[in-house]
Amino acid sequence: MKNIFLLLAIITLVSCKNNTKETQNYSEEELDITTSIYPENISKVFKAHGGLDAWSKMQSLVFAVQKPDGDEITTTDLKNRKALIEMPKHTIGFDGKVVWLHSKDTATFKGNPKFYYNLMFYFYAMPFILSDDGIVYEESKPLLFEGKSYPGIKISYETGIGESPDDEYVLYYDADTNQMEWLSYTVTYFSKEKAKEFHFIKYSNWQIVEGLLLPQTLTWYDYKNNLPTTKRNDLQFVNVKLSSDKPNQEIFEVREGVEVIE
Repeated sequence: MKNIFLLLAIITLVSCKNNTKETQNYSEEELDITTSIYPENISKVFKAHGGLDAWSKMQSLVFAVQKPDGDEITTTDLKNRKALIEMPKHTIGFDGKVVWLHSKDTATFKGNPKFYYNLMFYFYAMPFILSDDGIVYEESKPLLFEGKSYPGIKISYETGIGESPDDEYVLYYDADTNQMEWLSYTVTYFSKEKAKEFHFIKYSNWQIVEGLLLPQTLTWYDYKNNLPTTKRNDLQFVNVKLSSDKPNQEIFEVREGVEVIE
């Protein structure tokens, strides 16, 4: 009889251990958020650039674009996408609802502030910006350039996402390193119609900022038949800062004397 009770006790103890393992709380573990949300190909690109877990901890991005008449400094709140662009003669802001323009002298801003306020941010924040909600991912035909083939990931948007939901992007990456190499894109903001013409940007001179791989040089290329041909111009991005601290929200607010862009 004692042996029977002992056997029952052992069985009960083993059963309790198994139940404990099955009900383990995984919420305290650090899990890669790309494992089930995103397709494998774009997940590999995110990982090669430092990972979405690290990116999601950042709250602000600041960078300067070198221009002939002086640096153009962009500050973006990564969570609400409020933005401030400080230029030698103008300042553009977005307070989350409206875009505004402040001219520091009589010079006219050449361009559309509503189109421009987040343009460089979107190009620069690649590939992480492609983790936004409302994106549709598809495999694309590889890009062949100067004898090398780059796998492609086509990006499109669900209806009603952003100012230009008909915009399309194709991210091309290095098959060996999974690092982003090229971006092709269409522009539909002005026509409001789906475009057939793709523009091309080459990404290079990668730099590590807060553990994330971000570009220093973006090179625009001329194109023909939706393929890049010859180099057109470079833009250099310097003084890049990422921070887990939320930026001062007052800098984005509409201020006295500015023009609100309708």
